[in-house]
Amino acid sequence: MNNIEVEIRSFISKEKYEELIKFFDKNAEKLSDDYQETYYFDTPQDLRIQKNKYFSKVWLKKGKIHDESREEIEIKSKVEDFENLEKLFLALDYKVKIKWFRNRTEYRWQEMNVCIDYSKGYGYIVELEKMSSEKEKENSLEYLKNKLKELEIPLTSREEFERKFKDYEDNWQTLTQ
Repeated sequence: MNNIEVEIRSFISKEKYEELIKFFDKNAEKLSDDYQETYYFDTPQDLRIQKNKYFSKVWLKKGKIHDESREEIEIKSKVEDFENLEKLFLALDYKVKIKWFRNRTEYRWQEMNVCIDYSKGYGYIVELEKMSSEKEKENSLEYLKNKLKELEIPLTSREEFERKFKDYEDNWQTLTQ
């Protein structure tokens, strides 16, 4: 069963962001142009809710943030359900830890999904993702790393992501005004 999300991501410049949009518009299947609001809850697990142009969802990512592979549990609902999802978790006494506001363009390219993002207050990111089985996750990770090199994008280290994430976590309310 392919329930393991294998992903790699890198920070990119605004210029590289624009270059990638042009490249993938010509060379890949565009899946969506989206605007997403995502709330991370202050829980021991990585619990989130999100609304986008198409639906709302609640999802849990097992493992640690910025891991290269994690199991995901996701439940989708109507866009209009987002406020009730938030009310539900707040009623359970879960506090919102971080809010993200992101523009995302997603493509299907060579056996993977490619997301090109701009998150307000955080920056430009490219993410390559492939769903995999537990047995195949290392092969999938190597495949993604090779594709990132092919796109001439250096892999951003986990440490850099964790540093930037912590800065965003501490300052998101100011950074997103």
